[in-house]
Amino acid sequence: MGEAQEPGEVIVQRGLYFDELKTGVRYAHRPGRTLTEADNVLFTTLTMNTQGLHLDAAWSQGQPFGQRLVNSMLTLATLVGQSVTQLTQGTIVAQLGLTDIRFPHPLFHGDTLYTETEITGVRESSSRPGQGIVTMVHTGRNQDGVVVASAERSVLMWSRAGHEAAGSEPAGREAAGS
Repeated sequence: MGEAQEPGEVIVQRGLYFDELKTGVRYAHRPGRTLTEADNVLFTTLTMNTQGLHLDAAWSQGQPFGQRLVNSMLTLATLVGQSVTQLTQGTIVAQLGLTDIRFPHPLFHGDTLYTETEITGVRESSSRPGQGIVTMVHTGRNQDGVVVASAERSVLMWSRAGHEAAGSEPAGREAAGS
């Protein structure tokens, strides 16, 4: 059993600070996310992507995969999004870039995306005290373990001391000392 908490104590979920991350560590983000036809059609139409491979079931049957594909931008957004609560929630300053984005196998309606992130670089910022640059590689696999997407991502993140010194707090923090 854990220690009793003080009455009214609030603990807010947050990501990790850059000084808590270590190169070579891999994070498995769970639960997975099953991408549905509704997800795909909504995302595709919201982003004004009229590609028939995402919207036209009859036409897609005659194409090489024989069915509609989940929009790769939805796959990418979900790949990155699955890492947020575990790594960057309230501790990120800015996203700096995405590179080496690959989609080696399609994702289909009803497939579940599971993402893992490996930290590939951590360094203090030379121009922004209390912050650091983290590089990571996100890899997404479907329910069968087949890699469907990967991307390298660079982010600017707070150190714990830098965040406190700036008077910033992780998003949603409700009470001093929590």
